[in-house]
Amino acid sequence: MNADLLITSTVKFVKETLAGAESGHDWWHILRVWNNAKLIAQTEDVNMTIVELAALLHDIADSKFNNGDEEIGPRTASNFLRGLGADEVIIEQVALIIKHLSFKASFDGQTYFSAELAVVQDADRLDAIGAIGIARAFTYGGYKNREIYNPNIKPDLNLTKEAYKNNTAPTINHFYEKLLLLKDKMNTTTGKELAQKRHDFMELYLQQFYNEWDGIL
Repeated sequence: MNADLLITSTVKFVKETLAGAESGHDWWHILRVWNNAKLIAQTEDVNMTIVELAALLHDIADSKFNNGDEEIGPRTASNFLRGLGADEVIIEQVALIIKHLSFKASFDGQTYFSAELAVVQDADRLDAIGAIGIARAFTYGGYKNREIYNPNIKPDLNLTKEAYKNNTAPTINHFYEKLLLLKDKMNTTTGKELAQKRHDFMELYLQQFYNEWDGIL
């Protein structure tokens, strides 16, 4: 199967699979990450087929919606691509990217890296910050019935992987435990430039949030 048909078939599969998904991890999230990845890849030396497939399939079976199973995403993507007759090298690279893409995967240390992973990881992290990142954070917080903010519950800046996965803290804490850390974890020049703008917006948002919380006009 040629690359264009692989991409077209994958788009159809993802749209169908994520119909009705939590809105921070739905098709629109995938589309934004896909677009981000194509933008970043313009200045990187990468295999675009791998980049696009990994961007499209990176949340096809997110572990946090599947009882913490961190293998279900790579496995689902691999089975799908194999069913299309994709090259085994492409399947392996896409699966490795999905396995090592997430923020929580970084707690295990850097055990795998590729130029394609760098692009897709940056693309995904960009969608976790800025105006859309803020919206997604509160959407997921609401989905999990978390408090918006509680000044008596301080952010934990030394979370372990297990504590991060089981975290039930207010959504504002998530800014300090993840979102504000992402700017300095970007891989590519383009990713870093785009992340800085979104990071700055989050800092402005938090200042406004605290002003309103404290009744400061």
